[in-house]
Amino acid sequence: MMMMMRTLPGVTSSAIEHVSCQSNPSSPTIARAQYGLPRSQASRLHAVSNSTSLKITLTCNKLSFNPFLAGELLGLSSCVKIGPAVRRAPVHKICAQAADASASDAYPEGSVKAGDVEVPKPAMGRVKIGIYFATWWALNVVFNIYNKKVLNAYPFPWLTSTLSLAAGSAIMLISWALRIVPAPDVDAEFWKGLFPVALAHTIGHVAATVSMSKVAVSFTHIIKSAEPAFSVVIQRLFLGENFPLPVYLSLLPIVGGCGLAAATELNFNMTGFVGAMVSNIAFVFRNIFSKKGMTTGKSVGGMNYYACLSMMSLVLLTPFAVAVEGPKAWMAGWDVANATVGPQIFWWVVAQSVFYHLYNQVSYMSLNEISPLTFSIGNTMKRVTVIVSSIIIFHTQVRPVNAVGAAIAILGTFLYSQAKQ
Repeated sequence: MMMMMRTLPGVTSSAIEHVSCQSNPSSPTIARAQYGLPRSQASRLHAVSNSTSLKITLTCNKLSFNPFLAGELLGLSSCVKIGPAVRRAPVHKICAQAADASASDAYPEGSVKAGDVEVPKPAMGRVKIGIYFATWWALNVVFNIYNKKVLNAYPFPWLTSTLSLAAGSAIMLISWALRIVPAPDVDAEFWKGLFPVALAHTIGHVAATVSMSKVAVSFTHIIKSAEPAFSVVIQRLFLGENFPLPVYLSLLPIVGGCGLAAATELNFNMTGFVGAMVSNIAFVFRNIFSKKGMTTGKSVGGMNYYACLSMMSLVLLTPFAVAVEGPKAWMAGWDVANATVGPQIFWWVVAQSVFYHLYNQVSYMSLNEISPLTFSIGNTMKRVTVIVSSIIIFHTQVRPVNAVGAAIAILGTFLYSQAKQ
């Protein structure tokens, strides 16, 4: 957290360049003698220097220091050491940035605290989150549209899954090489912790793509809205976790809505249904492994974490894609797609590959800015956006009872996200 404060009146920029707060800070007498300060100003400066173990930089209009670093160096919370300094000087401006992504939404009601001072959360932070959400949903809708177009004309889900991971890996490698994005500083322990996450991510990605190749996009996402139910069951059976009663009750509309939607789906396909279910299970395990993997090795930000995840998933998926489908089948299918659709099939593949990486990257970036509850709500609304848009674009026939089942399942997902918190 960086804090900007008005300096003491009467102190010129040439009078004081900086004060280094060490074990024996300057006394008020020395301050008055060296800098010609009045007694009241020298005493206030001495109080500030005694309150932190940081280097405090004074200019003619601001005083800045890093309280998180102060807390780490002293082994104390930042508010313990900074509180006196904040009370002894008028606050000019306070901009808060959490050091831990999981705590970045610690004050969701719009206020943050620095010492004993409570200030409004900057409006630009909320605007930034809104932009993340809008971009995340829009990119996801575009990906699903092009993904379905590609799979209708070129039904090779294992290859298209591999290409989407390859595109994301290439984008990030180029970004690191050109220093558009700082390359992550990772170690062997990080990659070791990432492996089970990447394995589950690979299975979930391929299973979802296989599902979309067999059934409507809307149906796949309706079934995938049952992921919370799998999460509760798996964590209960494998991790022994207990949940409050409202969480279990919220699973009833999820399971019931998905069951009603599946039973009334006009284009029901067992492979598509099983693929969506396997994707749910895989992504639940990915989330569980992520909690353990994120604490292993060096810490990596959201954008680079997903980049590393894509690269490892690509390495895991490529040999299986070659074994299951094979280059000969890919070439023969490509000739058919070119004859049927035309040259635009190439641009469809590029679009679905690039937009897959972009929407996932933005979702990981948004997770750095918001709480898990806000992320869950955003993910639920994203699924609604995808279902509605795919029905409109692909003219998917939906029975009224099927729509009711989908609505019940989505409502249950929303209730789950509320009850889970």
